[in-house]
Amino acid sequence: MLGGKARRFTSLPSVTLEEVVPADHFYRHLDRVLDLSFVRDLVQNCYAAGMGRPSVDPIVFFKLQLVMFFEGIRSERQLLRVAADRLSVRWYLGYNLDEALPDHSSLTRIRARYGLEVFRRFFEAIVEQCQQAGLIWGKELYFDATQVQADAALDSLTARFAVEARQQARTARQAEGPYALGKSAEGVQERQQVLEAHLAALFPASGVKPDESDIAAVSTPAPMPAALPLHLPDALREALAAANASRHDWIAQEGRQRRGVRGVYQRTADLRISTTDPDATPMRLKGGGTHLGYQTH
Repeated sequence: MLGGKARRFTSLPSVTLEEVVPADHFYRHLDRVLDLSFVRDLVQNCYAAGMGRPSVDPIVFFKLQLVMFFEGIRSERQLLRVAADRLSVRWYLGYNLDEALPDHSSLTRIRARYGLEVFRRFFEAIVEQCQQAGLIWGKELYFDATQVQADAALDSLTARFAVEARQQARTARQAEGPYALGKSAEGVQERQQVLEAHLAALFPASGVKPDESDIAAVSTPAPMPAALPLHLPDALREALAAANASRHDWIAQEGRQRRGVRGVYQRTADLRISTTDPDATPMRLKGGGTHLGYQTH
């Protein structure tokens, strides 16, 4: 006999999320391993003390960020849709079936308020907890890259040494002053740009003198997040500090590559540079041919 299923929805029986989420579920394991209580101290400088309406719990916010990562979600709107109808996600966040989840716009404002430094410290603390729990080894890194084509033509490639020499000469002339740029067409244009930048700094376009409170608000740096305790022995801390000091500082170098030639191998990008897009380098496409682009890691 061919069966059928009628759609009849009644009120929910007397059950709780604690009962319906399996004991071996991924988010139960995640909740046991990662202790996110440290985020309250991490973001305490971002909130007014004893004033205003209660905010979204910072622990809930960062749990939502982890859910977004593990579920491969790129939109906060979609994230809240998934959290609304996934019992396991509701359990992980601590929201009952009859509780309203935070609005996606609240997550956007919170993320902008925290800033990059808070997320960086959150990531470092999470990696440390995972390493202490034995989930990661922490001694090997693997990178993958994807090819992104640049909006520049191969005809824009020219000798790198010539471009760098012109940039150094231009920088030296600008450092000497706007009247040391010469009378050539290039020098006149550069002198005009220097003078316009100088006048723009002296006379704002609005013509209104800024208020002192506005100047103080802009000049006052944002409060730094609270430092997190790292449970490392002194010997290991000194060894890590020495190892980091001996490495190439990519942040201080602003991501610039080492162009020194080692051995007999030379890259095309070490010898030639695009005048349209200096960051783009020649790369072979999977379908054949060569195009300027980037390797995004």
